[in-house]
Amino acid sequence: MKLHFLRYFVVLAEELHFGRAAGKLAITQPPLSSAIKSLEEELEVKLLIRDSKHVELTQAGAAFLEEARQILEQVARASNVARIVGRGMRGRLDIGMTGSQVYREVPAIVRQFNAETPDVDVVLGEMSSADQVNELLRGQIHAGFVNASAVPPQLAFLPMAEDEFLICLPEDHVHAQCEAIELTQLVDERFVMFSRDVAPANYDNVIAIFSRAGIHPRLAHAARQWLTIVAMVAKGLGVSVVPRSLAQSRVHGVRFVKIKGEQVRAPAMLVWNPAYCPPTLRSFIECAERILQPR
Repeated sequence: MKLHFLRYFVVLAEELHFGRAAGKLAITQPPLSSAIKSLEEELEVKLLIRDSKHVELTQAGAAFLEEARQILEQVARASNVARIVGRGMRGRLDIGMTGSQVYREVPAIVRQFNAETPDVDVVLGEMSSADQVNELLRGQIHAGFVNASAVPPQLAFLPMAEDEFLICLPEDHVHAQCEAIELTQLVDERFVMFSRDVAPANYDNVIAIFSRAGIHPRLAHAARQWLTIVAMVAKGLGVSVVPRSLAQSRVHGVRFVKIKGEQVRAPAMLVWNPAYCPPTLRSFIECAERILQPR
């Protein structure tokens, strides 16, 4: 049985008109009539009742229509699977991310990629920016979302939207209800900072903010995740400077206040190693680019 005969029959059964069906199939009526006749002869059953005025499905034709649709759908699925496998679009991607990235564009990118490429499993693993860079250089993960403005030259990257730094204060702090304050107003405070060995870029960015303000922060505690810093501030262990996206965390007991004067940005990027870039990763990067850099 020829596959295109099934397609002809399904279209005709849906249109119940030879002229419209032929037009939809981009063929003339004679080959359509010939195909239906060949099907009926092969099946040894009448599929359609037709005369000069109308076309009608027989009981056998109605039953055959459902089966024919399923066959065509299965063929379409099989073709799609073959194309996916042929392009290497099946498997798993291991993607690193820092904890704070869950409040940025990462969830949107993963959701969109899952919708477009359901046969590829994206597995997010939380790790520091420094650990992600090391894993990428060794080919241990496919890509990573890092808090950084630069990476080793062996790696490629796609910049993410920069995040603004804010001051994070306990909710009962004297300045907690202010719209904006100067960093110099916190000169006597104890600060919760990012550990430099975990994310040098985060640490250096925050220190640069203090340097421009002409103050030297008193370090109270060092944390390995932005969310840990916010939680420590909420418990009254100090104040901090954190990216605006952390305000989405809804941690109870803190307030986020703007820094007066120059806006200071918290950079981030999607990073990968071009030496380990399968087709699945290229598709993921293209998906990320559409979201991060819309035209």
